[in-house]
Amino acid sequence: MTGFAPRVVQPVVESPLALATRTVRPAPASAASVQAAIGRAQDYLLAKQYPEGYWWAELEANVTLTAEYVFLHKVLGTDGARARQFEKIRTYLRRQQRAHGGWELYYGDGGELSTTIEAYFALKLLGDAPEAPHMAQARDFILARGGVTKARVFTKIHLALFGAFPWEGCPTLPAWIMLLPDWFPFTIYELASWARSSTVPLLLVSDKKPVVKVPGGNVDELYAEGRANANLALPNPDGLFSLGGAFIGLDNLLKLMERLNVSPRKAEALARAERWTLEHQDDSGDWGGIIPAMLNSLLGLHCRGYAPDHPVMQKGIEAVERFCIETDDEFHTQPCVSPVWDTGLTILALLDSGLPPDHPALVKAGEWLLSKQIRRDGDWRFKNKTGPAGGWAFEFWNDFFPDVDDTAVVIMALHRLKLTDEAEKQRRLKLATEWTLSMQSKNGGWGAFDVDNDFEILNEIPYGDLKAMIDPPTADLTGHILEMLGVTGYPASPEKVERAIAFIKSKQEPEGCWWGRWGVNYIYGTHMVICGLVALGLDPREAFIMRGTQWLNSCQNEDGGWGETCASYGDRKLMGVGKSTPSQTAWAVLGLMAGGEGKSDCARRGVEYLVTHQNDDGSWTEAEFTGTGFPNHFYMNYHFYRNYFPLMALGRYRAVAK
Repeated sequence: MTGFAPRVVQPVVESPLALATRTVRPAPASAASVQAAIGRAQDYLLAKQYPEGYWWAELEANVTLTAEYVFLHKVLGTDGARARQFEKIRTYLRRQQRAHGGWELYYGDGGELSTTIEAYFALKLLGDAPEAPHMAQARDFILARGGVTKARVFTKIHLALFGAFPWEGCPTLPAWIMLLPDWFPFTIYELASWARSSTVPLLLVSDKKPVVKVPGGNVDELYAEGRANANLALPNPDGLFSLGGAFIGLDNLLKLMERLNVSPRKAEALARAERWTLEHQDDSGDWGGIIPAMLNSLLGLHCRGYAPDHPVMQKGIEAVERFCIETDDEFHTQPCVSPVWDTGLTILALLDSGLPPDHPALVKAGEWLLSKQIRRDGDWRFKNKTGPAGGWAFEFWNDFFPDVDDTAVVIMALHRLKLTDEAEKQRRLKLATEWTLSMQSKNGGWGAFDVDNDFEILNEIPYGDLKAMIDPPTADLTGHILEMLGVTGYPASPEKVERAIAFIKSKQEPEGCWWGRWGVNYIYGTHMVICGLVALGLDPREAFIMRGTQWLNSCQNEDGGWGETCASYGDRKLMGVGKSTPSQTAWAVLGLMAGGEGKSDCARRGVEYLVTHQNDDGSWTEAEFTGTGFPNHFYMNYHFYRNYFPLMALGRYRAVAK
C-alpha cells in the first residue's frame, strides 16, 4: 500500500470523575420510560461516532501490557525518548494498585500474582524504590503467594530479558519447528492465530536469550525461597507419569540439546522465523492486531540485529503507540483495538432501536465497514483451501487474521442498511458469507480465526500454561453464525446447518446453559446460542432451547439485573452468579426475548433495571470486566458493551412489548 499513513486517534475514554458524577434516572419500565431511555442512548452513541464513520471505545485490560511496554523500550534502549510517557505510566500503575497491595487480573478479583509481579517490576525499572510503602505492600502480596517461581511463563520470560529470572527456568522454544513439513502432525498452523503470531518471533528471542542490564533490573527480593535456592523446575501439577510430565521430559531433552549445541538446521530455522515475522507485518506496522504479537515481533527482530530506527521497527513501534491511551496524567496500553466490532454492534443497536436503515450516520458507518473488508488470503488459507477471501478483522488493520465473529456481525449490520450502491453491497456480502461458511470445522462449529484448530495436546506443553494455544469451535460463536444466516436468509446447505445445530446441542451444559468463550460467561454463551437458533427458525419451545431460557430466569438477581463473575470460568458453582451489570443484563434480556419470553416478568424486571440504571447522558456505568480473552487468564472491559447492548435490548423489548 503506497503512501500509507495511519491516523493516530484515541478511542472513547470515560474519565472516572465523569462516571462518578453522572446521575441515574429512577424511572419504572413503562413504555414512555423505555422510549425515553432509547432516545437518550441513541443520542449518546450518535455523538460518539468518529468523522470517518466508525465507533470505537477503549478496550480495558489488566496492567501487564503497560508494564511490558516499559520492558520493551528498556530492552530496545528507546526509553530515554519516553520520559513523559514513563512518568505517566508510574502514575497509572500506582493508581491501579489495590488496598491489598496487588494488581488485579479483572475488576474486583482480589489481586493476581503474575500481574502484580509485572507491575512491581515495571515500577522498579521506572525508579520506585523497593522500600517505598506501596512497593513493600506489593512485595508482601507476591511473597505470600509463592513469589516469582510461581508466576506464569510469560512473566518469567519478561523477567529473563533483564536477568531477573534465569532463562533455564523458562520453557524451551526450538526454532526447528519452523521447518516441520505441512504433512507433519504439528506445525505452527496448529497454534491459534494469537499464539502463532506471538510465538514465531519469540523463537528468535528464545534463541538469543538476551539479558539487558539496567538500573533496578532484578527482583531478588521477590523469591520466596531466596534467589539462590529458587526452584527452576517447570510446574507439573499432574505428576511425572502424565502428558504434562512427558512434555517436561521433552523440555529437559531440548535444554540438553541446547547445552550441547545440537540444533538441526538452526540457521535456516531462525531465518525462516525472521522472514515469517517480516512477512506478517501489516502495511500499518501492526502484527496480528494484538499487543503481545507486536511486542514479541519487535523483540524478536531486535534479537536479529534490527535497530530501533530500522523502517520495519519504526512502523512497529508506531503501531504500538496507537494502542496506547494518554490522558493529562496517565498513559497505558490496550491489548487490542475494536473499531470493526464496535461499529457493527452499534449499527445493530441503533437499527434495533428504531433508526432507519438509510440514516446518514448509519450509511456512513456502513461505507466505512465496506472499506475495511479483507479481500486477500491470510493464515486461514493454510487449512481452508476453498473459501474466497472476504472477511473482516476486529481492528483497524489485521489483514492476515480476519475474524469469523466480527464478519458475522458486519454481515448482519450491512444486510439491514440501505447503502448508495446496493448491488456492490450484495456482492460483498455474498463473498463474506461464503468465506464464513467455508470456515466451519469438521465438528460442525466455528472457531474465531481458523478451521479445525483443535489440537488439544498443545495446551499441555509447558509454554502453554495459559491453556490458550488453540482456537477450537465454540457454541457462542457458532450461535452468532446461525443468527447471521437467519437474519440474512442466506441459503446455506442443510447439511452445514444441521451439523452446527448438533454441535450446539452437544455443548449444552447439564444446567441448560452454554459456556461463553468470548464473553463472561454462561450468560453470554446462552444468549448467543438462543438468539442464533431462534433467528434461524427453530421453535423457541423446543425442549433444549427452553432449558436455556429457564436457566437465564433462574439466575436473575434481586435487583432485576443479571451479572456473572469472571471466576465462573474456574468454579461452576458461580455460573450466572455476580453483581448485576448493564451488558450482562442486556444479554439475558435478549436471550429471553429470543426464547419467547419477552413479555415475562423476568424480562420486564431486566428492562426496568436497564432503565433505572441509565445515566443522565444516555450511557451506562460498568466497571466489571465482561469480555473474555483467555478464560481463567485474561479478561477485558469493552467500554461500549455497557452502551450498545442495553440499547439493543431496549429496542427489541419495545417491539415485543407492543
